[in-house]
Amino acid sequence: MRIARCLATAATLVFATSARADEPAPKAARTAAHAPSSSESLAQALAEAWPDRPEWLDMYTDIVKGSQLGPNDGWFRRAVAQKRFDWKWAKKRYDANADDAITRQEFPGSDFDFARLDRDRDGKVTAEDFDFSSHALTPSPGAMLFMRLDRDGNGKVSREEYEAFFKRCDSGSQGFLSLGDLTETLPAPSPSRGGSSTRSGPSPETLIKGLFHQEIGSLQPGPALGDAVTDFTLKTTGGKQEVTLSKLIGPKPVVLVFGNFTCGPFRSQAGNVAKLHALYKDRAAFVMVYVREAHPTDGWSMESNDRVGVSLAQPTTYAERTSVASRCSKQLSLGFPMLVDTMDDAVGARYSGMPSRLYLIDPKGRVAYKSGRGPFGFKPAELEQSLVLLLQQDQKQEK
Repeated sequence: MRIARCLATAATLVFATSARADEPAPKAARTAAHAPSSSESLAQALAEAWPDRPEWLDMYTDIVKGSQLGPNDGWFRRAVAQKRFDWKWAKKRYDANADDAITRQEFPGSDFDFARLDRDRDGKVTAEDFDFSSHALTPSPGAMLFMRLDRDGNGKVSREEYEAFFKRCDSGSQGFLSLGDLTETLPAPSPSRGGSSTRSGPSPETLIKGLFHQEIGSLQPGPALGDAVTDFTLKTTGGKQEVTLSKLIGPKPVVLVFGNFTCGPFRSQAGNVAKLHALYKDRAAFVMVYVREAHPTDGWSMESNDRVGVSLAQPTTYAERTSVASRCSKQLSLGFPMLVDTMDDAVGARYSGMPSRLYLIDPKGRVAYKSGRGPFGFKPAELEQSLVLLLQQDQKQEK
């Protein structure tokens, strides 16, 4: 009887989400919010009865168990990239003497491309350069410093922000920073803060609503590695132009970026994405699709958004979404077109682009790289590696 009740709940959810897979399912959210009180039993029964369960069911079961959706929870456990060009592929083609390292002499591409592949700058490309196992929000001294410096939350540290930070840290205005100044400004994280299960945060009801409204991610998995991508046409933020994906595909690879303004981790990656475009804009086409808000004030709101003035409700009309996207485009200044998804989230849902995601599409219109789900799987440097190797492969085929 318990399993039957659990499956009935799951069936209700499936029915609500499969009727129109590219639309939110508020009815499912309301049903899920009234899940049986024995959440652990429900989650276990669903897992046992549905071995080939979809990604969203992982999220649902972890939410009802009390998860705050950290990097090892829900579908984030599967938040690894799918890529054509891994270390095994590169070693087979470029490691001529089979010594588990690709030297500059063995790599046929340019000095620039070799340097971008050599991530640890040790003069050779090895398996370590292909290691992207750490999630995108892994704490580090650099990340801590960046968050303190980027006061306007646009993903870029300007000279003015850097100098302002210096002034704030310079105790007594001595004209230099001491170890004490930086230690006080950037204290070590407290080990007592623990993982996602111990943090305070949104209620299960808020998370379930966000799940089935597709604010914390699309209910669909998106195209897989090697799949031919589905075409779409969307308007730019200005509304005066339309961009069709199939018209971009051909002579150059396409970098497809998904994101939204209220996703703080996406904003923090804006500088990385902008630099990627600056480095490869002559060799690849870049385009972004603006999707529904991840952390609106009427959903899973974030204090970090309040601090940088990015607090807004989920747009209910296309004009409202376009207005927010235009503001995002201006503040992040990525350097390439930003398209606005329709209010039924057709493109974002189809490509599993919420709250953020990266794709690399080869000249034949097939997926050569698909990042893990954002925010934990959103890694521009990993996409860059695949882009460099795809460009090298295409150049070799042209000869």
